[in-house]
Amino acid sequence: MSIFLKTIPVANIPERVRQFNDNRLHDYTALKYESMAGNAFRFFRGTCHLFYEDLGRSNSLPHSPAVWVSGDLHLENFGTYKGDNRLVYFDVNDFDEGMLAPAAWEVARMVTSIFTGCDSVGIKEKETLHLAQLFLHVYADTLDKEKARYLEIETADGIVKLFMEKISLRKQKELICQRTEPRKGDRLRLRIDKLRFFPIDKTLRKELIAHMGRWLDEHPMLTGRFRVLDACFRIAGTGSLGCRRYVFLVRNRDDPKKHLLVDMKEALPSSLRSWVTIPQPHWISEAERVVAIQKRMQNVSPALLGTTLFQGHPYVVKEMQPIADKIDFLLVRDRFQDIACVIEDMAFLTASAQLRSAGRQGAAIPDDLILFGQDTHWQHSLLEYAKRYAGQVKRDYQDFFTAYKTGYFS
Repeated sequence: MSIFLKTIPVANIPERVRQFNDNRLHDYTALKYESMAGNAFRFFRGTCHLFYEDLGRSNSLPHSPAVWVSGDLHLENFGTYKGDNRLVYFDVNDFDEGMLAPAAWEVARMVTSIFTGCDSVGIKEKETLHLAQLFLHVYADTLDKEKARYLEIETADGIVKLFMEKISLRKQKELICQRTEPRKGDRLRLRIDKLRFFPIDKTLRKELIAHMGRWLDEHPMLTGRFRVLDACFRIAGTGSLGCRRYVFLVRNRDDPKKHLLVDMKEALPSSLRSWVTIPQPHWISEAERVVAIQKRMQNVSPALLGTTLFQGHPYVVKEMQPIADKIDFLLVRDRFQDIACVIEDMAFLTASAQLRSAGRQGAAIPDDLILFGQDTHWQHSLLEYAKRYAGQVKRDYQDFFTAYKTGYFS
């Protein structure tokens, strides 16, 4: 099957980007464009829709089993978090684009991110190619062995273990101090820094506080335990900028010195939706889709993970955690062995998530995934596709950057 991308008779890159983001909050979408202008990898992170539009039209990848995918797998969508068992894990941690899709699609996006991300931090082409090949080898080998694995501090090694040990020392109190400031009496309020937290009007703030208060009281483990003190708009990530997203300051009623931060993020339709022909389950809402897929792909899900509906929009709710973080490849770009260790972990975690969710609602059974892992013929064509598409990402980024600098997105 040809690995060359076909000519696509559609709008140019700036138009495609603006059209896709046109239904988002414009003031905050401007921050997304600013972030995407930083480098080709940030552009890649913020344009998941372009990747699947091009892949769907070109149909350039070999056949592969249907699996549950995160949909936006890349180097920075793996990270640490605390599960509902209060243990710290390192795993895939973004499922906004999650769907039932061909396994090769998820792998191709990840391998493209290796080429694009490594180039953005200055890693040599020869080393980058080795890392991409390593990911494919470990991914396929994990499928072949049919044993889903997971990473917590006790089972990690190398740079990931050191990273998790360092992150686990962060305390909830430190996060609260960084994100809040005192008001009258002994009460706190959220710190509006206009970098991460932004103000909202009083009416919306009041409605949000009342809504989250009801949500917490309806939670079987939280009923009557917490009071919502404050709410504001939050920005985080790249791809999701422009979505409605709020953060809440919550205080423990029994111990007023203890606080939590709760994130409520709007769930939008997946970028894969128009291109995947595999029948999908019926979801009550987009938020239900995101949470259901996250729970079946992760070994242990984060605390307070749930859904809600506010003013007609579906949201994913979860706790903001001080230990939620990702590895900065810019800091380790000269330590090839450390990077290779991380790539190995990401590869077996990807395969493990697919094995863990195998056979669920239309996903391929483990036997099909084992056969896919044993068949090495697809790896070369996928690798070549990812390498060529990474080159296209750089060209697309230049088109976007030129339009950005000339005010096209103003």
